[in-house]
Amino acid sequence: MRGLIRTVLGDIDPSELGRLNYHEHLFQKSPLLPGDDLDNEDASGKEAKALRLSGFDAMVDATPLGLGRRPAAISRISETSGLSVAMTTGLHRREHYGSGHPLLDFSSDQLAAAFVKDLTVGAIEPWAGTAEGPGDTRGSFPMAGVLKAGAGYWRIDDHTARALDAVASAHMATGAPVMVHLENGTAAFEVLGVLERAGVSPSRVALAHMDRNPDAGLHCELAATGAYLGYDGAARARDRPDSALIECLEKTIDGGGGDNILLGGDVARSSRYRAYGGMPGLRYLADRFLPRVVAVIGEGCMDRILRVNGARWLVWQN
Repeated sequence: MRGLIRTVLGDIDPSELGRLNYHEHLFQKSPLLPGDDLDNEDASGKEAKALRLSGFDAMVDATPLGLGRRPAAISRISETSGLSVAMTTGLHRREHYGSGHPLLDFSSDQLAAAFVKDLTVGAIEPWAGTAEGPGDTRGSFPMAGVLKAGAGYWRIDDHTARALDAVASAHMATGAPVMVHLENGTAAFEVLGVLERAGVSPSRVALAHMDRNPDAGLHCELAATGAYLGYDGAARARDRPDSALIECLEKTIDGGGGDNILLGGDVARSSRYRAYGGMPGLRYLADRFLPRVVAVIGEGCMDRILRVNGARWLVWQN
């Protein structure tokens, strides 16, 4: 693996990353989740410590611009918890932004400029609603390490197309890895096509929430392009049991997709964080889900998924 991984506490060698939870949120505020904000630094810090104690060494904080992301607080939590955190910049799908949000009026070029500032100069806290960033204060703000866009259910609307174009531009300028939110795991090939036409190799892209469309045949086809498959739907029994995810994961590995799987929790709501008074919390992934997966695929395969796949995706490559 060439290059380094960018965390809020500085760049690290891929060999230093350890076991990665590829998708969680320490802070988040969205009109789609009223009353479920993640906005308490002490509580979010306790969840991060719980994640670290459960056996994870690193996580991606997947909250992009304009949704309550708190870069300085994420940096403090990383330092006190011992958890390496790669922070995200980018733009989520349209529904996450209230009417009049300044990001809705940004052009693709303005978005790309804001993303590159986050990645190479430093992320603003609070986000100021401009592409100017913190100017010449390099080193005084934590930097983002991941680019993100969000797509709707079988939909790439004008908002998503603008975000994907901006993410592609920022990726080409920096080599930062890319994550795309896919609603219920749909439109994966379509999103990869948009990015690839803009110069982004599928091998630099993590497709979030693919296990919410637990079709192992589809997953193997996507893995063959080089794209990473985000499995982050554990503890969602209302939609499907964990056993369905484990079965899909096993079949995808058997079909040759094991080098392309990423695991995370995407708990993402205060009502589901123990430190906020909810459940199951960030420990669920390691304490309850992973032992069942290991019983099926073995400890060695699990270790490669968490250590090797995560580091290979997160490393910056031009």
